[in-house]
Amino acid sequence: MIRISIFDDNDSLRETLALIFDATDDLIVTGQYPNALQAVEAVLTNQPDVILMDIDMPGRTGIEAVKLIRQQTTRPKILMLTVFEDVERIFAAISAGAVGYLLKKTPADKIIDAIHEVMNGGAAMTPSIALKVLDAFRQPKATDFLLTDKEKDVLQRLVEGDSYKLIAHHCGISMGTVRTHIVNIYEKLHVNSKSEAVAKALKTGLFK
Repeated sequence: MIRISIFDDNDSLRETLALIFDATDDLIVTGQYPNALQAVEAVLTNQPDVILMDIDMPGRTGIEAVKLIRQQTTRPKILMLTVFEDVERIFAAISAGAVGYLLKKTPADKIIDAIHEVMNGGAAMTPSIALKVLDAFRQPKATDFLLTDKEKDVLQRLVEGDSYKLIAHHCGISMGTVRTHIVNIYEKLHVNSKSEAVAKALKTGLFK
């Protein structure tokens, strides 16, 4: 049996998926939660094989939860199940340790297929998400953007999904200085948004 935990603040979706999974021969739901505040404890207690993780939940985002879970265990396969389609969140989730990224509009049978896919060692993505990832890697690679050490620190924090406020805290600089560094990063990477900067940093191997 494949043990599944579901983290989602949409009660109806969470409960519907739990019913469908429990009615599937080789799946069993070991826990369902409306937020990820106790995600690490729940995962360590229930030992799921696969986790379905929403991103936007009260108290703690799903991406933050994935990071915390991965610090404790590499065992469960984590599938993001979300409404967000932006490149920034896709790469942040994958960087945090997710092995799949599905949209909530994905039919239940496709979600079940994705569960089997990751259990067999694969990765699972909604087709439109996979196209966004491929598009992000199609641009020519560059290896030297002449970033300063502080700019690299700020960019690394962007890649990890930190807010400007968290970047300021972790780097010991003001919010205004964060914005100045980000403007410089955009110019050096030849991008116009945070999501483009994150995508370019990842696909060019700036952070390995």
